[in-house]
Amino acid sequence: MKKDKRNVSIIVMVAVFFLIGILATGVLTWFTETQLYNESVVRQTERRAAEIAEETRRAVMEYPAYEWLLRYWYNYPDELEIEYDAPYSAETRTADQCRSFSRRHPNWELRYLTENQCFSMSGEDQKLYAEIVYSWVISRIDEIKQSYHVDYLFCVLSEEPFDRQFFLFSAADPGAVRGTSYEEVYPLGHVVTVAGSQTAAMREALENSSHLADAGGYVDYYAWLCSFGGHDMFIGLTYDLSDLRADIRTQTRTGTTLAILNQLILSLICLALIYLFLLRPLKKVQKTIRGYKETKDGAAAVEELSALNLRSEIGRLAEDVSDMTREIDAHMEEIRTITAEKERIGTELELATRIQASMLPSVFPPFPERREFDLYASMDPAKEVGGDFYDFFLIDEDHLALVIADVSGKGVPAALFMMVSKILVKNHATAGLSPAGVLEAVNRQICANNPEEMFVTVWLGVLEISTGVLTAANAGHEYPVLKKPGGAYELVKDKHGFIIGGMGGVRYREYELRLEPGARLFVYTDGVPEATDADERLFGTERMLAALNAEPEAHPEQALKNVRAAVNAFVRDAEQFDDLTMLCLEYRGGQE
Repeated sequence: MKKDKRNVSIIVMVAVFFLIGILATGVLTWFTETQLYNESVVRQTERRAAEIAEETRRAVMEYPAYEWLLRYWYNYPDELEIEYDAPYSAETRTADQCRSFSRRHPNWELRYLTENQCFSMSGEDQKLYAEIVYSWVISRIDEIKQSYHVDYLFCVLSEEPFDRQFFLFSAADPGAVRGTSYEEVYPLGHVVTVAGSQTAAMREALENSSHLADAGGYVDYYAWLCSFGGHDMFIGLTYDLSDLRADIRTQTRTGTTLAILNQLILSLICLALIYLFLLRPLKKVQKTIRGYKETKDGAAAVEELSALNLRSEIGRLAEDVSDMTREIDAHMEEIRTITAEKERIGTELELATRIQASMLPSVFPPFPERREFDLYASMDPAKEVGGDFYDFFLIDEDHLALVIADVSGKGVPAALFMMVSKILVKNHATAGLSPAGVLEAVNRQICANNPEEMFVTVWLGVLEISTGVLTAANAGHEYPVLKKPGGAYELVKDKHGFIIGGMGGVRYREYELRLEPGARLFVYTDGVPEATDADERLFGTERMLAALNAEPEAHPEQALKNVRAAVNAFVRDAEQFDDLTMLCLEYRGGQE
């Protein structure tokens, strides 16, 4: 049941994604159609306004003397006798005026008078001609207005601040309700103050030749007509957009609905195809993977996947899963082999650790019957086995040998080299050689057969117990630390010789230290001063001396614990990179 729910959830998830995609597509389509609708309204409004303005311009400019007429209408508005309130009832009066004018000028064609002919007429005839033509213009403009559903069609002069409306082409139809908040259009020659938005619209028209200002359901439009007296004249019109917008809105809604339905049908078809050719094969692949996870039967999983036999991405996915199953089986077998090998190596390393630990003196106090001295040593390897070593042994009843060394490298190779070096040092020391002689003999033997070119640093001291005289030699090792009775631990900067194994024929120099009763000697490997914290800072010899001097009279075992505690507090959680080996001797002389 749980598997079925998971399978159904894939289908539901895909269906939800498709529904979201359909909704997003619908919203995007609606938004796009809305944008197209708005652009179409603007485009068609501009085109219609331009058509109206062009027809109006032709209606005025079809008279050769139109500039003379415009100037006359502007200069003598009070002398014209035109019935603005009832332009259609003036047809008879206009006909009478035309017959009167023709009797006075029988040879002139009334509609095509030139400016020269107009200027040659008497003042009375000029007035009569201006009234006749204005009546004709009004009739033509009314036809344009009714054809395009224009509320107002008028002419203005672009005087700053655009406040002179100098004649009326046509007012609104009786009973019409304007959709704009601009001033009403007044009769010929009436001076008005134009509203701020209309002023801006006219300024735009002056600069750009035309301007379209949307005012809700109505539009104001200005188009350049001509120049007059150094100023530009503009045709102004206000018309209703409701019919235009209704037509475009209907087209937009129809297009949007069809687009969404088309998208829905295509999405359902795609969903069905995805289920047949994608989800169903994926469910089989999923079932096979789950079966393999439970049974770990790679052969059965490969057989089930090969049955799909699809030449598509799903088929290639099945092949990849089959290959992955084979690789997982092979990898698991390899892991089992590696794990067994690691367990074997781990067992051997554990044995090597125990062997190395048994090679170093580990019983303390090491010489309980000897009261002249006491000592303590420790070695903490960085890995299972280390390359550091310490040693101490009695050469005879009056001579104690002290050794501390650090082999290059870490791990098993360093441990093997360490054991060889330790045995060689002890053999030559017990043979009665001096510290320098011991180091020279060991170096000679190691250099004679050292193909891996490993080396070891060694500090070797031989204490004459009866006198407290310590004879030592240093082969590239750290400085020893000496504490005199009642004093503090201080570094002894002895002369270093070359490392053991680095070069044959090296000679080493010896030096002597006199230990008085109560003196302490501390030797160590570089793992102590070079212990590093998380910020890559070194512990250093200064901190080491501070740890020793925090309790200068401490027993050798406690002194080593103090240094180890200081190192741990310094490095905290940082990884130990090197072996930490220390040895401390307390010389008591003949005291109990």
